[in-house]
Amino acid sequence: MATATRGSVPVKDEHEFYDPNTLRWVPDSAAPGVSERVLSAGPDRAVEMTRLARWAPGLDTTAAGVIRHAYYEEVYLLEGELEDLTLRRTFTAGHYASRPPGMPHGPYRTVTGCLMLEIRRPAG
Repeated sequence: MATATRGSVPVKDEHEFYDPNTLRWVPDSAAPGVSERVLSAGPDRAVEMTRLARWAPGLDTTAAGVIRHAYYEEVYLLEGELEDLTLRRTFTAGHYASRPPGMPHGPYRTVTGCLMLEIRRPAG
């Protein structure tokens, strides 16, 4: 694994094709009930990474409230369902979201659990 640079600024890890199934699922320390396989990350993985995120069946993020963050986020649901409790809508495999920094979203609940591809990149 190598780290690429943009000028002199490091960016996400470089990878040629590889099988993500070789990566272990690890708990996301910031989100109980979520495990992840980080596919590629930058120096500050909180704001620059690509990952597979697996939400456990029955996960409910109501206690965390509405979510806002300082980075761009794209999410593509691969499996399962995710209910947005604010919008009162359930999204399933094939649904996509693109969120600029500061955009409110959630809280969420999933009965069956879900698997998503998530891409984060810094603002600016």
